[in-house]
Amino acid sequence: MFGNLKKMKVVLDNPVQYQLPLSDQLVDMNPLIGKPIKLVYTGNIACVHCNRTITKSFNQGYCYPCFISLAQCDMCIMKPETCHFEAGTCREPSWGEEFCFQSHIVYLANSSGVKVGITRGTQVPTRWIDQGAIQALAIMEVKSRYISGLVEVIIAQHVSDKTSWQRMLKNQVEPVDLMAKRDELLTLCEVEISEVLSRFGEGSIKPLPDAELVNINFPVETYPLKVKSFNFDKVPEVEGILQGIKGQYLLLDTGVINIRKFSGYEVELICN
Repeated sequence: MFGNLKKMKVVLDNPVQYQLPLSDQLVDMNPLIGKPIKLVYTGNIACVHCNRTITKSFNQGYCYPCFISLAQCDMCIMKPETCHFEAGTCREPSWGEEFCFQSHIVYLANSSGVKVGITRGTQVPTRWIDQGAIQALAIMEVKSRYISGLVEVIIAQHVSDKTSWQRMLKNQVEPVDLMAKRDELLTLCEVEISEVLSRFGEGSIKPLPDAELVNINFPVETYPLKVKSFNFDKVPEVEGILQGIKGQYLLLDTGVINIRKFSGYEVELICN
């Protein structure tokens, strides 16, 4: 099987079901767990936006012209509180109107410990699976990405907004009472969140007190004791026994590889 990588498609099940895109093919990965696999990088990359052939990618799969011209590559995607549309400097206002002015969810997730995050409503629960969270809880719905970023910054004063990917892959995480944590954080942040609500008006922030806790079980037989990360740019052939999948990582007995990081890379998947 041969083609260009994209981040794995996921379905919330027990355990999560994974498919690996190789151009127009979708490879079911769960049945390969416990078996030897090999990924061979050809040296070719196709830009994930314009599809032109390149030898170096930026920001997980973009060619340089797309990287410097597309709003979806701006820093405000990672830090929505710095929204370029809000500042009047968005490089693609029409894209910003479509992408940023839609319902977003502020959530708590437990991946390497409790963290706060935001995602588009359409990306629940995919975002939580991609982060390797074993638990997740939506805590509020907001009207825009910018507002979600402001709320995230407020809550992040009291809890992390990042995942330690090494701890996540080692499964060094214990279940926690996310509902109790939600109540604690909303009490701590009540005044500041109310100020944001007053600024943007009624309905801009909607608490979700009845949201259900989502538990996520990943298809992993053995977690690594030490995390060795493969890089196709340095080692074009990756092989080993597939011991599991978590987040966007394949866990091999020889090391781990972040599939999303190498979006657009042309590889051959060999299953013995």
